[in-house]
Amino acid sequence: MIRTIATLLAHDLAVAFKNKTIHLVICIPLFVYATLTLVDPSKAGAARMNIALLKTEPYAPVVLESIMAARDQFAVRWVADAAEATRLLKARKIDAILTPEGHAAPRLLLTVVQQTSIETVTIVQRLSALQSAAEGKGPGWIAAIRTLQASSLKRQTLPIWILMMVLLVGFIVLPAEVAEEKEKQLLLGWLQTPVRESQWLASKLTYGIALMLLSVAVLQWLGAGPARAQALRYLALLGAGGFCFGALGICLGLLCRSQASARTLGVLCYLPLLLPAALSDMSPALRRIAPLVPSYYFYEPIRAMLLEGSAPGACTRAGLILAAIGLLACLASQRLIKKRWLM
Repeated sequence: MIRTIATLLAHDLAVAFKNKTIHLVICIPLFVYATLTLVDPSKAGAARMNIALLKTEPYAPVVLESIMAARDQFAVRWVADAAEATRLLKARKIDAILTPEGHAAPRLLLTVVQQTSIETVTIVQRLSALQSAAEGKGPGWIAAIRTLQASSLKRQTLPIWILMMVLLVGFIVLPAEVAEEKEKQLLLGWLQTPVRESQWLASKLTYGIALMLLSVAVLQWLGAGPARAQALRYLALLGAGGFCFGALGICLGLLCRSQASARTLGVLCYLPLLLPAALSDMSPALRRIAPLVPSYYFYEPIRAMLLEGSAPGACTRAGLILAAIGLLACLASQRLIKKRWLM
């Protein structure tokens, strides 16, 4: 009995190694640990906060002296006007904007991206400590906090859900279906008919893009879509993202010989593409890493359109990058289809 169980266990372990399930079990916890280490709030709170002050605004002397003296806590950047400061804040080149509230007491308005972010909490705590050291008891310097993303929780989380569904179709659904056609010799059968490789590839891409658009349409029930003036750019960006990740998913499926290995490799690609982009607002380290993954060029314009309103140039650049990556993946997929020995 024990020998039988050991034999079956050895068989299961061999299948796990063959289908790369062991890679999934080992690599995903390590990747999650590395990501959470980058999002560690203790490290984020120890860094200097980049704040913008307006040259045209009259700040109270006690406020300026205290902030300028705290060089280890704040990096001050003087800007010409509020429009330039808002542009820098949207680009994440600064953490907050400080403007005086009227011309009387040293009261300040704090403008941030998200009110609940680590940067906002850290800036409020440090300004409160400076106020206590400079004036002792009295009203705090911060009179109000304004945010760029003043919307409901449903709307704020909508870009992350859209990214999740697009990557789910691209790296879980499509690779498994392509690998199934290979495993059951259906793809080889199609290629023995007048159907060409490009036609099969175009049908799979259309199928993947349709699934992605359908999932996004359902998710729009969570919150309102972009402004009407940005609707065409929004749809174009969704199409570019669907083309890019659909082509990558097809290429991944063609590299696998079975559905099990395709699902495993799909998950191994899914999380590294999802987490850096979705958590980029929570960590300066992740904001530096996120532009290295293609999903960032899909998530960031979507987030900017839905929550902040974005510049057309940034969306165009992101769409071109996604289209270029998708085109390279299509060329690689067509090359893999012609390698009949992989079937």
